Amino acid sequence: MGTLFVIFIIVAGAVALWALGIYNRLVRLKNQVNNAWSQVDVQLQRRYDLIPNLVETVKGYMQHERGTLEAVVMARNQAAQAIKALKEAGGPAEGSLRDVQVAESGLTAMLGKLFALSENYPDLKANQSMYQLQEELRSTENRIAFSRQAYNDQVLTYNTTQQEFPAKLLATTFGHHPADLYEITTEKAKEPVKVAF
Repeated sequence: MGTLFVIFIIVAGAVALWALGIYNRLVRLKNQVNNAWSQVDVQLQRRYDLIPNLVETVKGYMQHERGTLEAVVMARNQAAQAIKALKEAGGPAEGSLRDVQVAESGLTAMLGKLFALSENYPDLKANQSMYQLQEELRSTENRIAFSRQAYNDQVLTYNTTQQEFPAKLLATTFGHHPADLYEITTEKAKEPVKVAF
């Protein structure tokens, strides 16, 4: 009976170490997903901060386009609110990115409309402040795209690990659920924002 007990203790210890290893890996991957989302959030906030400056610069030139300017501001506020709600919910989780994706698609569409209308104002195209904002926005759009890609890469690793055997047996027990990829929801939003003046 002593030998059987020792064998049982060794097997139980091995199973516990195995489960602990899976748990630690899932925690590490979830933290990497959260960190990658934080990087997306930083770049989106940078974009949101640029938009009021853009609207103020354009406002003096495009007085007849007041509705468009108001729509851009409204779309920016909706996107910022979606991000705030996501933060309050504890970050990205299964099904939580949908509102952010819809709001971001709307903002991208409105920015595209604003830039298309601004083509009709040659003085605006020559404005130095507008040129600087254009460069900032172009840089920010590139950073957002890179951050989204990095986030999606982390989500892929995290979700794949949860689906692989033997982690699949324990992932939901440990409170891990698949994270959503950050996908563009409309074809129009998949087109890059044109920031040429």
